[in-house]
Amino acid sequence: MNIILLGAPGAGKGTQAVRLAARYKIPHISTGDIFRYNIKNQTPVGMLAKSYIDKGQLVPDEVTVRIVRERLEMDDCKNGYLLDGFPRTVEQAKALDGFSAIDAVVNVDVPLGKLMKRITGRRVCGKCGESHHVDYLGGKNVCAKCGGELIQRADDNEETVGKRLDVYVSQTAPLAAYYEKKGVLLTVDGDGEIEEVFERITERLDK
Repeated sequence: MNIILLGAPGAGKGTQAVRLAARYKIPHISTGDIFRYNIKNQTPVGMLAKSYIDKGQLVPDEVTVRIVRERLEMDDCKNGYLLDGFPRTVEQAKALDGFSAIDAVVNVDVPLGKLMKRITGRRVCGKCGESHHVDYLGGKNVCAKCGGELIQRADDNEETVGKRLDVYVSQTAPLAAYYEKKGVLLTVDGDGEIEEVFERITERLDK
C-alpha cells in the first residue's frame, strides 16, 4: 500500500507515521530524512540540494522530486511506503503521479486554532529531546523522562507558527482537493489522544 500522510504543522503527523509504518510493515519516508541522508553521504543529488540550502534558497521541485523518486526505487519500497512531507504542492503531486501510484492519502485534520495552542505550548527537553506540553506539566519545567531542563524552540512562537500555518493553508491544503478528485483522500479527525487518532486512521485504511 502506497500512502501519503497530510496534515498541518503540529497535527501529529510524525507520531502517526511511525506507528502506521510499523503496523503495515512499510518504510516511513520523511523528505527531511532523505535530504539529510543524501547530503551526509554526498550523493550527486544531495550535493545539488545542498548548493541551494547553503545559499538560503528553497530546493527546486525538480531536485526534491528526483530525491523522492530515487528513494522510492529502493528495494524496501516494493511492497509499499508511507510518504511524510511530500508532496507539498499540487505540482509535486502531479510529478509523483508520473512514477508512482498512490492508494490512499490520509489527511490528519485539526482546527488551526488548536494547532497554534499545541505548537506554542510545546516544550522540548534540552538533554534527551523528549517533547512535552505545558498543559500537562503542572507548572514544572523539567523533563519527566530524564530530569533535563525544558526549553521552547525558537520557532515555536506565535508569529513563526502563524506564518508556517499560512504557508500550509496556501500551498499544501489544496493537495486535499487534488486527491479528493482522484477518490483516494481519507480525511480523519486529528483532534484527540494519539491512540484515538491512530485507531481512526487504521479503521479507514483497513477498509
